[in-house]
Amino acid sequence: MSLKPPEKVEKLQRVLRAKAKESPSYRFYQLYDKVWREDILLWAYQRCRTNGGAAGVDGQSFADIEQQGVGPWLSELVQELRNKTYRPAAVRRVWIPKADGKQRPLGIPTIRDRVVQMAFVIVVEPIRRRRTYSQSNTLTVRITTLIKRSVRCNPGWTVATQKLSMRT
Repeated sequence: MSLKPPEKVEKLQRVLRAKAKESPSYRFYQLYDKVWREDILLWAYQRCRTNGGAAGVDGQSFADIEQQGVGPWLSELVQELRNKTYRPAAVRRVWIPKADGKQRPLGIPTIRDRVVQMAFVIVVEPIRRRRTYSQSNTLTVRITTLIKRSVRCNPGWTVATQKLSMRT
């Protein structure tokens, strides 16, 4: 299921995509303030909600958040990101069976962490996608490097490397 982004989010993505296309060597230094925009985080929450998934180590599910109210939950997250006090939680580790009978580990982040990660993807994806289109048919996105640059002001953060490959 593909969700259409809200107008303001789509406009931001268009502007970032256009700048990346117009000036391929341009360095985007001011992206962190885009991540804690309430419309970006709400869109990230909706995308995470659509993906579903289990609760992380904090035990908080989407139903719990919606019962308390998404607005106050997002407002608190915005404040933590804006004040640079947000810290990702530990990842819940579960073991899932493989086809050969063995098991492999699976890390389940908290919903808060998933929403923040998705917000970074929403902001960074138009830049990376535009720059990679002209280089290859296979779109390979390394989000980690840009995330590390964006959150350099928070040296306590640790970010796992994740390589996303998509066919165009």
